[in-house]
Amino acid sequence: MSLKVDDLKVYYRTLRGEVKALDGVSFSIKDDEILGLAGESGCGKTTLGKSLIRMDGRMKHVGGTVELDGEVLPIADDVRMNPYRFHKVSLIPQYSMSAMNPTRKIGKMVGELVRSRGRKLDRQDLLARLDQVELSHEVLDRYPIELSGGMKQRMVMVISALLNPSLLIADEITSALDVSTQKAVARALAGFREQGLVKSMIFITHDISLTYQIADTIMVMYAGKLAEKAPAHVIVNAPRHPYARLLINSLPEVGVRYADKRLSGIPGSPPSLLDPPSGCRFRDRCPLAFAKCAEEEPPVVEMEPDHFVACWKA
Repeated sequence: MSLKVDDLKVYYRTLRGEVKALDGVSFSIKDDEILGLAGESGCGKTTLGKSLIRMDGRMKHVGGTVELDGEVLPIADDVRMNPYRFHKVSLIPQYSMSAMNPTRKIGKMVGELVRSRGRKLDRQDLLARLDQVELSHEVLDRYPIELSGGMKQRMVMVISALLNPSLLIADEITSALDVSTQKAVARALAGFREQGLVKSMIFITHDISLTYQIADTIMVMYAGKLAEKAPAHVIVNAPRHPYARLLINSLPEVGVRYADKRLSGIPGSPPSLLDPPSGCRFRDRCPLAFAKCAEEEPPVVEMEPDHFVACWKA
């Protein structure tokens, strides 16, 4: 098993108190598996991705463990995590199009990065990876500002996977791109797994339809908690959690005209994570909520093999 996360709790320090952004999340990812992570803004997706590589100083590791390839990662210690970054676990950041140094030509910047990690740059390997994501070798002699948005995104993907990490986390890497470029980036990302450049992957996005195209498994989060995790086709075609159902039902259907029927979102808004409510955190927006939902938090139960749901009525 590639990744095992057990009861992970990560809070943010603020002047108003601690924001419980990730509050007891447990899941696992198998070797050669792509996990799609979906949910509304503020549900904890990005926090989960960052916490696995420890790249935000505001984070406070409150509890839980992360095990990668049988080794416990020291995610509570920024200094001790440094040897693992980019070697064992790597992150393609949310705003990766502005992640490259604007004062360095890309080839020189990549060389400096690899040397800083104790490695020597294999130029032929780098050129082969550029071919894989359909980038011209000439980009190495350009500055980041000379590349389009899609080209920058693919270049950062190459850099993040250059040391063949066991786990690659892609955080909202398609959100600022047009539809055709989104598909090209998603295909390139899936190609990393097919070529054996990374062992497993977490693909964080708001777009379940795009996730469905490349992910083996989809995990839906809500208010810092796991709501449902199942094979991608199960989440899309037969979700069991009310929140997952509403997410899927809010997607437009191919070939359906909406001239007479407006698409509707999920009513209400997520709870404040400064002081989250007791019981199920989705209950105020849930059409199936009943008394027990306010009294007790539903446990995550394996309803079927590899299908986990946290709902009293699932």
